[in-house]
Amino acid sequence: MKRTLVAVLCLASFWLVGASAVRADTLRVGVSLADLGNPFFYALAQHLQDAANEQSSQPVEMTVVSSAYDLQRQQAQIQRFIDDRVDIILLSAADSMGIEPSIHQARQAGITVTAVDIDAQGADLSVTTDNVQAGMVACRYLAERMGSKGDLGIINGASVSSVTDRVAGCRAVLQDYPEIRLVSDRFNAGGTFGGGLEAMTFLLSQHPGINGVFAINDPSALGAAEAATLAGRNDILITAVDGSSEVLAALAGNHPNLIGTAAQSPEEMARRAMEVSLAHRENRLLSPRSIRIPTHLISRETLPETP
Repeated sequence: MKRTLVAVLCLASFWLVGASAVRADTLRVGVSLADLGNPFFYALAQHLQDAANEQSSQPVEMTVVSSAYDLQRQQAQIQRFIDDRVDIILLSAADSMGIEPSIHQARQAGITVTAVDIDAQGADLSVTTDNVQAGMVACRYLAERMGSKGDLGIINGASVSSVTDRVAGCRAVLQDYPEIRLVSDRFNAGGTFGGGLEAMTFLLSQHPGINGVFAINDPSALGAAEAATLAGRNDILITAVDGSSEVLAALAGNHPNLIGTAAQSPEEMARRAMEVSLAHRENRLLSPRSIRIPTHLISRETLPETP
């Protein structure tokens, strides 16, 4: 029977060691994700462990840490992975360009490096959501629900590929709606509930006539919706990207502000990431360089039976 070592989910990036020593025939995997306090990344970590267990012919030792979007922290994490002689590094980049020297060092050490969810310059492979498409899906639905007119704000996030691509997709769609005015896309909510609440509060103070908001992820959208509720504004329509259980529950509960989310699939992302990483270790010419996984809109009308 395959022996599996439980992944270390480490919010503050402290290092913990598995209960037993790593055997020579063990597949060692280091995972550095952006924010394990975000339900999407937490689910991604769990699915990566499951995918590794299912696909690897060896026992798996997986260590999972969070960079908290801190480049220096992630650089230190990758150096530790190199020192530990892992076979595969899976990472969502804290800085898509800035992490390249660390990735180069890992590849020089013979480690397969796969970017997951966020592109990373220099990685062997990249498996992400089609984030441009996600932004387009969420913003087209929002524009239609706004009646193709009004003031719209974008609640932004960290300057990483997943976020910038979603914003780019949204902005591209808005070109088809000349009567919708983009009033702001400069507030960075950091991808969190608290950040979304704060960003929405600023948006409302500066643009009181706003009636539509696209948030770059579900936690930001939930915070924005809370700010709208506290301000007595039940007429602001909000969409986002993720497909989290929290937003699905809000949609099922007929929240007056939240109307839809472009749903990602952390399970599919994890499965494909492990699949191509293992294939790359066997034959570096077989794996596709880049995989983009499309999203689909979930609205109140299209909710699954069990959110």
